[in-house]
Amino acid sequence: MAEETVEVIEDDPIEVRRAKRAALIEAGVDPYGHSIERSHSVGALNEQYAHLEDGDSTEDEVTIAGRIMAKRVQGKIAFLELRESGCDIQLFCRINALGEERFAALCDLDVGDWIAVTGTMMRTKRGQLSVAVESFELMSKSLRPLPEKFHGLQDKETRYRQRYVDLIMNEDVRRTFQIRTAFIKHVRKYLDERDYLEVETPILGTIQGGATARPFVTHHNTLNIDMYMRIATELHLKRLTVGGFERVYEIGRIFRNEGMDPKHNPEFTTIELYEAYADFHDMMDIAEGILSSAAKDILGSYQVQWLGVDIDLTPGWKRLTMIDAVKEYVGVDFDAISDNEEACKAVEARGIDMEGCERTWGTALYEAFDQRVEEKLIQPTFITMHPVDVSPLAKRSPKDPRVTERFELFICRSEMGNAFSELNDPIDQRQRFQKEVEARAKGDDEAGMMDEDFLTALEYGMPPTGGLGIGIDRCVMLLTGSDSIRDVILFPTMKPLD
Repeated sequence: MAEETVEVIEDDPIEVRRAKRAALIEAGVDPYGHSIERSHSVGALNEQYAHLEDGDSTEDEVTIAGRIMAKRVQGKIAFLELRESGCDIQLFCRINALGEERFAALCDLDVGDWIAVTGTMMRTKRGQLSVAVESFELMSKSLRPLPEKFHGLQDKETRYRQRYVDLIMNEDVRRTFQIRTAFIKHVRKYLDERDYLEVETPILGTIQGGATARPFVTHHNTLNIDMYMRIATELHLKRLTVGGFERVYEIGRIFRNEGMDPKHNPEFTTIELYEAYADFHDMMDIAEGILSSAAKDILGSYQVQWLGVDIDLTPGWKRLTMIDAVKEYVGVDFDAISDNEEACKAVEARGIDMEGCERTWGTALYEAFDQRVEEKLIQPTFITMHPVDVSPLAKRSPKDPRVTERFELFICRSEMGNAFSELNDPIDQRQRFQKEVEARAKGDDEAGMMDEDFLTALEYGMPPTGGLGIGIDRCVMLLTGSDSIRDVILFPTMKPLD
């Protein structure tokens, strides 16, 4: 490795560390180490030697590695705090054991450096479980100092941009993402045990569809065509149901070119599942089962706190039609109204803004719900029977063809999931796609396109099917008490600093 010359600015900690790196290289020491074989994890040592009494020593030799989180030198003795995978242990370092030269090298290490040590297990007279270090090796030289330990890394913008530092300094952040992983594992286990098949479907497509949202558009050079990053996994999963996979699911990334706020990130994760011969009632049971059992299995309780509110996830969640919800919270009875204009005027009299909306019975019902009811839904509530006008992929109710067999799940004013008895009539589906196309032609860039291949699939015949989509990120927000989606995505979308 080429010799390096670094001018040291004594009050610049980064330059001081760069000088140490250069000095190591000049002395023939690689400051970035090599692979080692560890005998234990730090967490395992803390458990295995919890029985040691104060002042006890052993001859049990161990080799561990981790990051130095604290350093204290007292004459011929040094104490280092080593962290590995969220677990800490003390390193007890003596000049008599290491020799003057190696002890000096150890004292020259910085907080943030990665090291490997070999030594024996002991507990100090003050009761601190420790490794009595016999040898050590630098694994990676840290050139930037960690945030001051007492105050930690608190600025949220910096935490999101430098998640790697956030994970080092904030143990609760590590816990959040451990819960996220546990939840995804739980979802897979729940569905696998019910004979669902996990599949993967395209992220890039030539058609925008499966949801009402603005897509990201990219260009495929070889084919010389624009392509859309998926806004939902729905239409491909339904094709698989046509093909004979009766129970399928996909956990995947979704991309929507929309606004950003505490509940929305341009890319997020969903679980979508489809089951032949099921309906939206079955999907309600699954949604409730996944979330309630996750809380019990991961947190040990059905009781959680989110956004300052105590939430009870005990099974048996409230189920309410949208018509009944609007009647209860807005005071308009849509069962007693059939005329489009009458419906619009009824909600406008209650202060509902219909400007820019299609003046139909269904749109009036949905706007009344969206503007006045959603904000009042705190405890888990299924809102069912959405208007056809806002549900282009859901099956009509045989009792009232103006509404569909659809539900949305709300917890603490937040939509957590969406499900249908899936529309499997290709003629009806074409007519609804056509309305989307017409809306798109009028300037609605969130409206879907005519998906001829999907219609062809339906013409081969899709059995009655229940489908469900759940937002993974919002579920993790609920389980961790996080108030922003950025807190549960490792690397959320951020505007560049420059």
